[in-house]
Amino acid sequence: MTTQTGVKTQIAPHGASDLAHIVMTFDNNHHARALFGQFDQNLALIEQMLGIDVRTRGNQVTIKGDPLATEQARRALDWLYDRIEEGGKEPEASDVEGALRMAMAADDQLSLPTMDGTGRIAAAQIATRKRTIMARTPNQDAYMRALERAELVFGVGPAGTGKTYLAVAHAAMLLERGRIDRIILSRPAVEAGERLGFLPGDMKEKVDPYLRPLYDALYDMIPGDKVERALAAGVIEIAPLAFMRGRTLSNAAVILDEAQNTTSMQMKMFLTRLGENARMIVTGDPSQVDLPPGQKSGLVEALGLLGDVEGIVTVRFRDTDVVRHPLVARIVAAYDRDGG
Repeated sequence: MTTQTGVKTQIAPHGASDLAHIVMTFDNNHHARALFGQFDQNLALIEQMLGIDVRTRGNQVTIKGDPLATEQARRALDWLYDRIEEGGKEPEASDVEGALRMAMAADDQLSLPTMDGTGRIAAAQIATRKRTIMARTPNQDAYMRALERAELVFGVGPAGTGKTYLAVAHAAMLLERGRIDRIILSRPAVEAGERLGFLPGDMKEKVDPYLRPLYDALYDMIPGDKVERALAAGVIEIAPLAFMRGRTLSNAAVILDEAQNTTSMQMKMFLTRLGENARMIVTGDPSQVDLPPGQKSGLVEALGLLGDVEGIVTVRFRDTDVVRHPLVARIVAAYDRDGG
C-alpha cells in the first residue's frame, strides 16, 4: 500500500491473467464525488480512453486492466484529486483528457518529462486570481515553461492547440504580478489588406474582428471590468502590426498572433521592437498562410533564420496537441495527410 495526502493506494500483484488491480481510497468524500463526476462520467471517460475497468464504491475506486493502462489511470486520478484539494473546480472532460495525456506521455521515452521525482505528474501551470490553467499535453507543458524563462518564444502549430490562449494567459499573469506594465496585442489584418483607414469606426472598432480570439482569452483570465479599464488606460493595448513601426516596446508582454500572415519585412520590424524587460510571443500556423501567391511568410522565414539564436525558444505543436473537440484533431490530421 502507498499513502499520500488524501489518497491511499493498494496495488495487488498480477495474477495468472497478467491484469493489474489497483484500489484507490480518497479521504474526502465530497472531493471524491467531484473527481468521479456526475454519474461517474469522468471515470467512464478514463475507461473509454484506456480500455480498462473502473468501478466505484463510496469513496473508493477499483481499477483493473492492462498494467500500464491502470498505472496511467492511477496517475491521472491522483493528479486530478490533488487539483481539487488545492481549491480547483470540479474536473471537466477536457481536464480528464489532459491528465490522461500527461500520464501517458510519461511512458513515452520520446516525450518531454512530465513526472516529478516521486513519480507523480508535474504539469506546468499559469495562475491568475480568476483562473488556473494546467498543461494538458507535453508540448503545452514545454511551451508554458518556455514562456516563463525565455524573452522570445515562437509557438507554432495547428489550430486548437492552445498556443494563443496560453500566450495571452501568461501575459495576464505577468501583468497581475507586476512583472510588466502593459500587454500589447497584435495581429496582421490580412483580410483588410491592412488598409485599416478604409474600414468604418475608430481604431479599436477597425481591428476588433481580427483580435477577438485574444480578447476571449483575456476575459477568461481577467475580470471583465478590469479588462475594460485596462483597455481605456492603455495598460492593454491593441496595436495593429502596420502601426508598430518605429516603436520600442519595453516593460511589456507583446503577442503577435496569426504570424504566418506577416511578410518578411513585417516580421523583422516586429521582432526588432523588443525592448528592456519585455517578453515577446509569436504564434501561428505555417500551414495556413493567407498571403498572396508568391509572397513569402515572415514566420516561416524567421523559424529558419532564428532556430539557433540564443534566447529564442521555438515550441512546435502537432495535431496530437489539439485540446478543443477531439474531432478537431482528426480533422487536422486528415488535412495533414492530404498535404492541405
